Amino acid sequence: MTSTQSTEGARAHARAQAAAATTARPETPNGVDPAAVAVAQRIPPGGYANVVLGRGTRIRFADPSGTTCAHLFLLRAESPWERLNVADTVKVPWQAYLSAGHPLLSDQGRVLATVLADSAGHHDTLCGPTTEGRHQLHLAGAKQGLEPRDIGPSIALFRGARVAADGAIESTGNGPAGATLDLIVHLPVTILVANAPHPLDDRPTGDLDLLAWSAPTDRATNDDPEYQRAVDNTESAWTAALNSEVPA
Repeated sequence: MTSTQSTEGARAHARAQAAAATTARPETPNGVDPAAVAVAQRIPPGGYANVVLGRGTRIRFADPSGTTCAHLFLLRAESPWERLNVADTVKVPWQAYLSAGHPLLSDQGRVLATVLADSAGHHDTLCGPTTEGRHQLHLAGAKQGLEPRDIGPSIALFRGARVAADGAIESTGNGPAGATLDLIVHLPVTILVANAPHPLDDRPTGDLDLLAWSAPTDRATNDDPEYQRAVDNTESAWTAALNSEVPA
């Protein structure tokens, strides 16, 4: 065993540890150019991630084992005071349960991202994170210069909740192993995600996969007038931001 009592020994030990370590990465989806992949990360139980992604990025969250829970929060990257508003995300589309075409709305009535595809069917916009999940989101936010007050209620992916006939909120557990949920980004966003149990389901979680790649031509299918108004607000803000840039 290499001694770590000297600088040389500590360096050799650290390099041996690094060489022995393997970092699991999600596989690139079929049909996606590996060069277009911006993020490919496997988040272990108790872990978190923070990434900044541009407009036109497709994000795929995956539950390889059918046991994970992803607590998700979004902020507008260049204007972090504009952030995910879960209440409007439920209210504007008249639907509390996420599925394809569902917008994730900011507190300014703009679409930060839209659900493109979902094979899980088990998500939750009602309960928010556990104390553990909130702490992880705060740690993730701190890496982006954010304070706890900047991080509001989050959405849980892959562990669902439904409102029963008597008004009680009931856990629906996880969807199938290998389930995925895809988002398309409308405005540059900071993504914070924590892998932690759900408030109504404290079972240990499994690995969470996070993939993101450039997909500027991908579009959501949603003809609801409320969605179209939110998209119009978003496009107006994007155009104004581009036009306000000062030439170099």
